[in-house]
Amino acid sequence: MTEPRRIVVKSVPQPTCWHAVPSVPLTDETLRIRKARVLERMARLSLDALVVYADKEHGANFEYLTGFIPRFEEALLVLHSDGEAALVLGNENLKLAAHARLANRVVHAPWFSLPNQPMTTTASLPDTLRLAGLEGKQRIGIAGWKLFTSEHDDNGRLFDLPSFILDSLRSAVSPECALINVTGVFISPASGARITNNANELAHYEYGANLASTAILTALNAIEPGKTEKQIGALLAADGQANNVIMIAATGERFAGANLYPGDKMIQRGDKFSLTTSYKGGLSSRAAYVVENETELAPQVADYLDVVAIPYYRAVVGWLEHLRVGITGGEIYQLIETLLPKSEYHWHLNPGHLVADEEWMCSPIMSDSVIPLASGMLLQIDIIPSRAGYAGASIEDTVALADAALRAQLASDYPAVWARIVARREYIQRYLGIRLSEDVLPFSNTVGYLRPWLLDKTRALRCEA
Repeated sequence: MTEPRRIVVKSVPQPTCWHAVPSVPLTDETLRIRKARVLERMARLSLDALVVYADKEHGANFEYLTGFIPRFEEALLVLHSDGEAALVLGNENLKLAAHARLANRVVHAPWFSLPNQPMTTTASLPDTLRLAGLEGKQRIGIAGWKLFTSEHDDNGRLFDLPSFILDSLRSAVSPECALINVTGVFISPASGARITNNANELAHYEYGANLASTAILTALNAIEPGKTEKQIGALLAADGQANNVIMIAATGERFAGANLYPGDKMIQRGDKFSLTTSYKGGLSSRAAYVVENETELAPQVADYLDVVAIPYYRAVVGWLEHLRVGITGGEIYQLIETLLPKSEYHWHLNPGHLVADEEWMCSPIMSDSVIPLASGMLLQIDIIPSRAGYAGASIEDTVALADAALRAQLASDYPAVWARIVARREYIQRYLGIRLSEDVLPFSNTVGYLRPWLLDKTRALRCEA
């Protein structure tokens, strides 16, 4: 580990943000590659078919191949080992099958529809599932959205599908057919099809990371005593895009009355404040105090900078400076344990994880992980310190890892995306004093940018030699 450097609060320019950035659509070639990657992993497991579950909150594995989620219904994708696909859809998603990015035939399952909608069918759900081609199969994989650890997976027989669907699947196949949880086909942090991205996918996801971080900085700059959470929260909605987490604009104590959403609470000087927004490809989050400087803090938290903000920032700097292709998840975990001891700062989740269409896909960063971080991974900085009585500190943002070949491809195919990445790297290294490996591509505009005093828009933490 490199020699720790001094962390200071200093005048620094705010990072550049990009507005009205065009989306980058996924190409037909990317969708072809995605299907081939899944079929290859199915073959390794000797699967005759793969059943992929989806609903609004858990549709990313389904969307990876089809290009859409089933919104307010459930859905199944049945992918056969020969590449044939069937979509099992409720009433209001039938029309989407024709627009899917995957050639398919449709099986109508009104059980997946909203309450009291027409259920005009004489077939049972098991019979309907047989129409998707499951009859006669010997080995079927089921992909939900959870990875169960070895001591909790019941030998691959623990599933996270609704019971009415799982029971019907069991009834649709012969007693000899093996049903196996294979969610790892998509999201195993060591071998899942979705854990790395090509240049087209990276450019596609950079749009969301840029969007979230631009919204966060806009909202940070609008925070003032007398404004309401709703007024700040309104700035976190961007380009009409759907959030993939519940946005946060919370002043003072969070969760009062079990409320999760921005409300009418008025910001007061000295409040804690939390902000979060996230779109496909990236989340940005901030937590600090609504003050001009430390003299405005309550006496019991007057040492917040030294007790929370600076130790946290040092850990984030270490995370960013050690990140590179080939480092293991366990090495990153141990680095954070050394810089920000869990026993003192009470973080308990993975200090960093992979993102894609969902905010948290999986994480190779675990205490004993030997999984090497790979080119094409999208990672979220996600270290959450907790000291009793103090506000938190947070600068969650998204970076990509890319080797020389992938960087060259991204620069060649998506020069505007690459120009933003280069500008972000220059800002981080020049103004924040953070040294980045060439492998690290900042996708959020605010990577490394922490203002401990939210009413002072000119100063932020930075590293000094």
